[in-house]
Amino acid sequence: TFGSTNVKKNVKFSPFLVFSVLDAWTETPRSSLRPLKKNPESKYLSRALRLSNNSIMDLCDLHQTVSHFLAEPSSLAWLDLSFNKLSHIDKVLCELHGLRVLYLHGNNISTLSEVDRLAVLPHLHSVTLHGNPIETNKTYRNRVISALPQLKTMDFSAVTQQERVLAKLWHQSNSRCRSSRKSLH
Repeated sequence: TFGSTNVKKNVKFSPFLVFSVLDAWTETPRSSLRPLKKNPESKYLSRALRLSNNSIMDLCDLHQTVSHFLAEPSSLAWLDLSFNKLSHIDKVLCELHGLRVLYLHGNNISTLSEVDRLAVLPHLHSVTLHGNPIETNKTYRNRVISALPQLKTMDFSAVTQQERVLAKLWHQSNSRCRSSRKSLH
């Protein structure tokens, strides 16, 4: 069975020349000091998957890949997709209901509203999005914290109570402005 320590023992496919999630199937995960345990079907007893530092552009085959490598794919809690070429937050990520940590930094996400999709992940407590074009938006941190109020850390930095209050006020203010604009038209 899985223990909490298995989140830290990740199945690592970085860096490889992986251009799609399915490309990982042809690779052997990088080894660490302590090899990962496998079940009798040779699937890894881990709740973490690292696909960082590749050239992945979409995640359409993520479920199949997670199922291919992990003994309990529904237990995936930690996913590192940093430093790839992702331009949007794929809906497949929103189906990973047990996800607690998601690294998306260093990609090509340019639309801040993409982050709203992650709101359906109730256990997500840590996300990284820095190094994406959305980071240049002056409302970036408020918008992300507003969309994901359960976050404990964002971009490797703790989310403070003051930031939560400011994000809530920012959200309320923006909601009022939008409804006022609609009533004028």
